Amino acid sequence: MENITPGRRWGTLAIACLAVLLLSIDLTVLHLAVPKLVTDMNPSATQLLWITDIYGFALAGLLISMGNLGDRIGRKRLLLIGAVTFGAASLVTAYAPNPELLIAARAVLGVAGATIMPSTLSLIRNVFTDPKERTSAVGIWSSVTAVGFALGPIVGGALLERFWWGSVFLINLPVVAVILVAGLVVLPESRNPRPGRLDVISVPLSVVSVLALVYALKEAAHNGVAHVPVVTAALIGVVALAVFIRRQTRIAEPLIDVRLFRRRAFSVSVGAELIAMFAMLAMSLVFAQYFQLVAGLSPLVAALASMPGGLAGGVGGALAGTLVHRWGRARVVALGLAMTAVSFAMFRGLGTEFDYRYVLAAMILQGIGIGFTFAVTNDTVLASAPKERAGAAGAISETAHEMGGALGIAVLGSVLNSVYSSGLRLPANLPPGAEDRIRETLAGAFEVAATLPGDVAGAVTTAAERAFVEGVHTTVLTGAGILLALALVALYALRGVPKVIPEQEEPAIGPVPEKIS
Repeated sequence: MENITPGRRWGTLAIACLAVLLLSIDLTVLHLAVPKLVTDMNPSATQLLWITDIYGFALAGLLISMGNLGDRIGRKRLLLIGAVTFGAASLVTAYAPNPELLIAARAVLGVAGATIMPSTLSLIRNVFTDPKERTSAVGIWSSVTAVGFALGPIVGGALLERFWWGSVFLINLPVVAVILVAGLVVLPESRNPRPGRLDVISVPLSVVSVLALVYALKEAAHNGVAHVPVVTAALIGVVALAVFIRRQTRIAEPLIDVRLFRRRAFSVSVGAELIAMFAMLAMSLVFAQYFQLVAGLSPLVAALASMPGGLAGGVGGALAGTLVHRWGRARVVALGLAMTAVSFAMFRGLGTEFDYRYVLAAMILQGIGIGFTFAVTNDTVLASAPKERAGAAGAISETAHEMGGALGIAVLGSVLNSVYSSGLRLPANLPPGAEDRIRETLAGAFEVAATLPGDVAGAVTTAAERAFVEGVHTTVLTGAGILLALALVALYALRGVPKVIPEQEEPAIGPVPEKIS
């Protein structure tokens, strides 16, 4: 790559941040639009499930393949192709006349997102050759991602107050236009100079393994582990992943160099990202229900109430680079995870009476802790891999995020639902079928209560709120224990990893034991 001026380096970071802000907003903006979408389009239950989930499935399944593709054809080229595709798919999504076209457009959005996400990280890795600057740049990138997650519901809520559900996708178009124009002028091109032959068998193996595992985790959250589709998908995912890993160790030109996981800094950082996202997404699910159903806030007000957590994450990400150079990577990651664990323990104080000041303090602590963790682990993953493989390394990091989020909702969501259902103390003589509906979800309990006589409705609502809060208490304490254990692991496992990680060389793959066709 040619010598990059400071202005062009920071311009590249700005474009990368704008691109990742677009994606992080799009991950959450649809949730608020679902009620209006259902009214206008009347999709079936299965169609609605695919409308909401297909974006994440396509994104997660293709991250590794697209990260590797960017290393081969050029990260700038792939980012701009992805941006054009994302804009076109957003336009189709906004004006989709039926559920079938909407599902297809959302799938294309996921494919485009998979091209953009690893491209942003790999461009940052290649233009910021000074390790201190790179750490700061990745911290800023991480902080923008956190802010995007917080902005998504707010942007969606504000648009839905005035416009139809498709408006939440039209806002992507001006952002895409800026990325394209600025990207053509500012972004430098970079690629792996020795990419080798693309293994056409590894690509579908990686896609199938990730898609099947994410699907199994999402289905387990809704239907439990002992469910035929869950078990089938999990088996397919595990087998495909095992075959994929074995193949990567035995071919001359692997899709990803799995030997990166032998580097302690790389493997521990990926694991920390997975578990941290595990906790963060589960808490997002809890807050969405608590704010709206227990506290009685509207969706837009609930989004605004949640926003300080995302902003605090941005602050944590921006500060992480400075702290690394003072305290080292192990201490900053461990501190971030410990702060998040403490915030989870503080959420144990939530009750049926809403005290926003208490919630705000815990959210800010959690946001800063998560910001510390993701900024340092993202940078460590990138720095531990050769810059020629930056796209593949960034894709592994983002895949860990997707897997962690699905795992968190499946595990901690199941804990919440189990405690809620078993802790309900309902009045007698409920209508047939009402008790089953009440025990499914808190929202279901409120829907049933709206159809019951006043005294009975009040008893059902009170019992459901108390059982839900008990479930929240168990869930947050479980999450706090997991995060505290991970903080101790990170403090031990990342010790000795230098504050400034030296440039990694592209390793030779070496002789292959046997040729695999």
